[in-house]
Amino acid sequence: MSNQRFSSCIEACLDCAQACEHCAEACLGEKDVKKMADCIRTDRDCATLCWSTAALISRDSQFSAKACELLAEVCEACAKECGQHDMDHCQECATACKKCAAECREMAGVRT
Repeated sequence: MSNQRFSSCIEACLDCAQACEHCAEACLGEKDVKKMADCIRTDRDCATLCWSTAALISRDSQFSAKACELLAEVCEACAKECGQHDMDHCQECATACKKCAAECREMAGVRT
């Protein structure tokens, strides 16, 4: 698989990672941080997997498709969690996660 062919997936992974990192950090600044704990955890998991998946795709790893399948699942969970919160950073993260999930499913050849 050519990393050029999947540049939109790599870009979506990187955008999502940045949105998740920003969201987690912004959640730490909220008044009720305890209420945001699940959001922060999910953001961190999603960001970590986004960074790793982008790297795997970039180097045309044999594990790219499997990583994308897992990332799509994690992105959907993160979008669901962030979507429950009204803050702009959570809503922006949810949007980035949905886009990344769609790109990863397409890259992996998985349709939902």
